[in-house]
Amino acid sequence: MTRETASPAKPTACLALADGSLFYGHGFGATGETVAELVFNTAMTGYQEIMTDPSYAGQVVTFTFPHVGNVGVTPEDDETAEPVAAGMVVKWDPTDPSNWRAAEDLVGWLTKRGRIGVGGIDTRRLTRAIRQQGAPHVALAHSPDGKFDIAALVAKARSWGGLVGLDLAKDVTCAQSYRWNETRWAWPDGYGERQGEGFKVVAVDYGAKRNILRCLASVGCDVTVLPATATAEDVLALNPDGVFLSNGPGDPAATGAYAVPMIQGVLKRDVPLFGICLGHQMLALALGAKTIKMNHGHHGANHPVKDIESGKVEITSMNHGFAVDSQTLPEGVLETHVSLFDGSNCGIRMKDRPVFSVQYHPEASPGPQDSFYLFERFAAAMQARKAA
Repeated sequence: MTRETASPAKPTACLALADGSLFYGHGFGATGETVAELVFNTAMTGYQEIMTDPSYAGQVVTFTFPHVGNVGVTPEDDETAEPVAAGMVVKWDPTDPSNWRAAEDLVGWLTKRGRIGVGGIDTRRLTRAIRQQGAPHVALAHSPDGKFDIAALVAKARSWGGLVGLDLAKDVTCAQSYRWNETRWAWPDGYGERQGEGFKVVAVDYGAKRNILRCLASVGCDVTVLPATATAEDVLALNPDGVFLSNGPGDPAATGAYAVPMIQGVLKRDVPLFGICLGHQMLALALGAKTIKMNHGHHGANHPVKDIESGKVEITSMNHGFAVDSQTLPEGVLETHVSLFDGSNCGIRMKDRPVFSVQYHPEASPGPQDSFYLFERFAAAMQARKAA
């Protein structure tokens, strides 16, 4: 039996959940079908950043904030070359852009890049369903004639394997190594360029956002990016002052099959190491902890996180469906940050070495600068090693 929620006008898009629930709306962007995990994001801004964040591979994003499209799209805000999220679900149809930075409108951008959107959805009801039942598997279809094979869509949602056991980092990582020297955006000049000598940092790309690399460059890092499958020998051959582990999608245990041996090899060399998001989970696995699948995950730009050591609360940006199980942290590894929403782990560090990581995204700046100190801490650790 299916439960239907329809928008007032003739529907041209259908979102079918694996439990048989159906949501009808107005399709926009590309036509066709996609199958993915459905999550919700509570951010009030940043729809382009979200859609181009490689961590959203294999996911359709429900935006709880209704106003989408109003600032258009600009290449400056892409976190990677193309959208990675499988699709988007919104309350209101996207509006025309009204922003001096807009290069094109959201609908046209999605159409050209093959991503499906649906508007006119009761996103409150959908969000409640995700919270209560966990992130469901869904099939999203956009057909201008409004004709859908409902049974087939539900069957596709039910048969999709999900993210558990899925290594998606290989799909979104870079094809080959490259250098990065662009720094953070600043008024009125836009993005800058790092000058002079810098800390030699190897960034392992599990699906890195560009703004993470900009933040590294902004604190003086001369960044070389390596693919996710890089070995410890590949990393150490560059004689780095520090190693960075990036964000990324999928099941950390699956990516850990090749990432963990690399990290363990790097840890044998006494160099500072910093991880974010999937990189945080990779470090935890390499140190002997375990990760778990969350019910509906954390996705948004308004998540309070407590720094246990200082007592400070940071407003952070998050996007993860897996978490480090703090109960499995081995001796010598300390929990440094926790979510104030549910108490889940958000940061760790080694007790006696400059090796640390956080679950959230300090480069996304919702605070707006609450968490930038982590990049400065990484740079300071490398400076201290050089001075020793």
